[in-house]
This record gives sequence, structure tokens and C-alpha cells, in this order.
Amino acid sequence: MSTTVDDLGAQLIAAESAHVAHNYHPLPVVAARAEGVWVTDVEGKRYLDLLSAYSALNFGHGHPAILAAAREQLERLTLTSRAFHNDRLGPFATALAQLCGKDLVLPMNTGAEAVETGIKVARAWGYRSKGIAPDAATIIVADGNFHGRTTTIVGFSDDPVAHDDFGPYAPGFVHVPYGDADAIAAAIDETTAAVLIEPIQGEAGVVIPPEGFLRRVREICTAHNVLFIADEIQSGLGRVGETFACDREGVVPDVYLLGKALGGGILPLSAVVADEDVLGVIRPGEHGSTFGGNPLASAVGLRVVEMLASGEFQTRAKALGEHLAQGLDTLIGHGVTAVRVAGLWAGVDIDPAAGRGREIAEKLLARGVLVKDTHGQTIRIAPPLTIRATEIDWAIEQIRRVLAD
Repeated sequence: MSTTVDDLGAQLIAAESAHVAHNYHPLPVVAARAEGVWVTDVEGKRYLDLLSAYSALNFGHGHPAILAAAREQLERLTLTSRAFHNDRLGPFATALAQLCGKDLVLPMNTGAEAVETGIKVARAWGYRSKGIAPDAATIIVADGNFHGRTTTIVGFSDDPVAHDDFGPYAPGFVHVPYGDADAIAAAIDETTAAVLIEPIQGEAGVVIPPEGFLRRVREICTAHNVLFIADEIQSGLGRVGETFACDREGVVPDVYLLGKALGGGILPLSAVVADEDVLGVIRPGEHGSTFGGNPLASAVGLRVVEMLASGEFQTRAKALGEHLAQGLDTLIGHGVTAVRVAGLWAGVDIDPAAGRGREIAEKLLARGVLVKDTHGQTIRIAPPLTIRATEIDWAIEQIRRVLAD
């Protein structure tokens, strides 16, 4: 099914198509305004946002407390570079380190930058602390991973769309099946510096590993003196009903990779968070970013951490996630073949007889619901954590009607 758009929307889409590189295939809607969980297009039609910019909008569009922090900082100081100190970075780093239970924070901008930074830190730690032979360090990664789109990262992706035609690729990555702790243990050797995994795989369709997997990874990494790096860029900061997805199994990794929601949905902000014995291996001049740790992002990030410290959003995500799961389960056998839910994060596998994921997303768009398809037959649901139960019910009813068509 092809969804039509109004004349103004069509004109704006045509202008974008003519002058923006075609590295995305967006749904045919042109957003103009948003508040909370609702997005309004250029013609005034409202849509319930069930994507929240891949969890960057965990706190909804235009959360008043986050906007207030940004406005106040905009009037004072926005950028200095790390050539100088600023009065916002220290408080932000202190609060984030405390939230994670770690010593140090290395601030960056995007999630991919956080992953690249984590890779550099792991290699430096491997050489300088563990004693791995020069240029021999390896990092274990999981099949089905999605950690970003830089050339290093796509080199260890097994998704042809992300991977193919962008080589040659950086060596030093060892693949194992996702969720298989025994495979991780078997892959470790004297060159292994780290295990890099998503506690829940997002891009793959909200794939949740078997119970106990994360605990086993922690045990294996500790036993073999290997860093456990948790990519919590999508799964962290309240999304799954806990501060971090690792908290679901009571596990603390050596390194947290954070991003998306850390910027409050208004600017890019990411971070690598670890203890002194890990992040302390990075020396002045070896890594940096013009915008990393800027005062505007730090002020916003501090407000986000303060909001998470109360536990309110984690509690909401857990309770409303159970409500979401109950509603989605009623669709199984009625156009849905499987559902995976962690907090307010769900992967919904569409029966091929009902259509492809993109088709379902387009039909939902026509009914005022924004979702995103992935891997052909799956749609992902990740509303802002501020959504209400009645709005979840309305969204599930729209999905039900689309599948019944």
C-alpha cells in the first residue's frame, strides 16, 4: 500500500529527495511540530510517536525540564572545545559516573563515536594493562550486531546493507552467535581485549538474549581478564524498565557505551563510562572531539541524569511495558507471529500473509501511528517513556485494525 501525502508535504519531500543523499528511505510524512508523544505534520495531522527517534526521545518531545536546561545554557555558553575547561562538564561527568557506579566519563557526541572510542580504549587497555602483543588485540562481537555506521563498525556487521561495498575493513574482530556464552568462552585467547555486545539487540528487532546470558558473559570476562563492554546506546537510560538493560540480570559491565537519550532528544551526546583502571589508559592528545563535552550538551546531559536518578522513568517503563506486552500478545495469531518486549521496547514480527513490515508501517501511518520496520517482517515499537496506558491501547487497536484489513 502506498500512502499519499498532501501537496505541501509532497513538495517538501521532493525538495529533500532532490538535494539530500538517499541514505534513508523515510515514511512519507513531514513532521513540523511535536510535543510529548505526539508529532504534527505540515498540514496539521497528528501522529502518535512509537519510535522516539530510536530511543533518543525517551523523555518525549520537548520535555519542559530539558528545554529549560538548554535555554538557560544557550544564554550563557555553548562551546569552548576541550582546549579549555567549562563549568558544566564537571557536574555532568560527576552525575553520570555516579549513575553508572563508575569513576570516569569520556564524553563524545554520537553513538557511533562512543563505540569507536570504546574500541580504542579496549585496544589501549589490552596493550598497556593486559600485555597483549602490539597490534594483535582482538574484540569479540556478536552476530546480528548494530553498533553504528563508521567504516570500522560496519566491517564487523553481518548485515549486507550496512556492510557490503565499504571495505577494506579493519581486522581484529571475532564473531560469535548472539546469546551463546559458551561460544564467547571458546573464542577467547591471548589476544582478546574485550567482548562488545548489546544487552538487547535493537536494530535486529529487539532481540533479547536467553536468561542468564549476561551473567555468564560477566563471569567469563572476569575469569579471563577481558573487558565486558555493554553497548547501552539504545537499551540504556530507562528504556527497558531499568536504568540499564544489564540491570535486568544484576550485571555491571566494565564499560558502558551511552548515547541517544543522554542528549534529551534535542542534541547529540554520547559517553564512554568506566573505572580509572580502564579509561585511565587514554592519555592527553590520544583522543578527542571539538564538540565532545561542550557546555550546552553537558547541561542537557546533567538534567537527563538528574531525571533518571529519581527512578520515575524506569518505573513507568516497567509498568507500561507490561501493559504493552499484554496488548501485543493478543495480536499473536492475528497477523503477528511473535512479540519480544523489554520495558517500553518491542519487536513485533508480522505474518508475511499480512504484509511486509514496511507495508504495515505505511498503513499505520495513515491511521496516525509512527513505527519503523526492520529486516523485512519486523516492526519496532519504542514510544517515549511519558506515554499513557490509554495511548498504548489506542495504538494497539490501530495495529489490530491494520492487520485485520
